[in-house]
Amino acid sequence: MQVLVDADACPVVVKDILFRAARRTEVCVTLVANQYLRTPPSPFIKALQVPSGFDVADDRIVELAGAGDLVITADIPLAAAALDKGAYVLDPRGEWMTRENIQERLTMRDVMDQLRNSGVATGGPRPYAAQDAKVFAGQLDRFLARHKAAPGR
Repeated sequence: MQVLVDADACPVVVKDILFRAARRTEVCVTLVANQYLRTPPSPFIKALQVPSGFDVADDRIVELAGAGDLVITADIPLAAAALDKGAYVLDPRGEWMTRENIQERLTMRDVMDQLRNSGVATGGPRPYAAQDAKVFAGQLDRFLARHKAAPGR
């Protein structure tokens, strides 16, 4: 089991939580981004820089993801693709994306895109708050406690 992070838009506080969890649980955490990322020295933390381009980081995460892995992302199409590979998906606010709720999220995303494309101001997500980080950390801790790292991952 490994943790793959869509790191381009991931809040710094979430990365810090993941770094601490990687050291504590000895689970491999890989941050994937199209820009250089600083990571603390640890055999359990890696940063993978991919070329710039539309969905290049997302495609690499899907390529790396396997059944039982954990993907951290707020990107709904990426979440759907990871779920198709048998991975678990947790967003940075601590909300699980599952086979049961992903279609609804995809549909809502498409509706919002159509509204924005027609000129309707839809606003964006609410600002990331300390409570979001707390919920994320709790969900991550519970997940890691339930899922032991498989040998060789």
